[in-house]
Amino acid sequence: MSTFDVPKREEVSSKNQAIFDNLEKAVGFVPNLFATYAYSENALGNYLNLSNAKTSLKAKEKEVVNLAVSQVNNCIYCLSAHTAIGKMNGFTEEEILQLRAGYSAFDNKLDALARLAKNITENRGATDSAVVDNFFTAGWTKENLIDTIVLVGDKTISNYLHKTTDVPVDFPVAQPLEEVIV
Repeated sequence: MSTFDVPKREEVSSKNQAIFDNLEKAVGFVPNLFATYAYSENALGNYLNLSNAKTSLKAKEKEVVNLAVSQVNNCIYCLSAHTAIGKMNGFTEEEILQLRAGYSAFDNKLDALARLAKNITENRGATDSAVVDNFFTAGWTKENLIDTIVLVGDKTISNYLHKTTDVPVDFPVAQPLEEVIV
């Protein structure tokens, strides 16, 4: 059972109602987790500004980070949402499972990114220097490193929000991660 009810449009501020309307137009619905941010007058807009901010990472690369971080944080909502988004970005089910496990057997550069995102999250920012060195060796830049750390923080915010509120998942539920050989 959910800790929080998902607020309806009429239950949020006019500022958040306008954001709901924009989400409805852009996505076709207001995801439950975004609606939950609207309990705060400012959190929904602030979060969307952060998650839609310019970055050196392409959309597909952002999904690598989102999947690895959400797996470490065991957030079924974000795993489900980003599995769907990952598929829209061209990843297969098998590739998504690898990325959730924090690696990629299909792309060396994405492998370094997934390993970095997983390591940052597992170690709460005390990232293993060998993982960082591997990231740079794979062709990533210092700008990419900073943008990855910001994205880890972005996704962790949503992971924590869902883990605290337990609002219903409104995406196809991601399958459990089975043992994947790393």
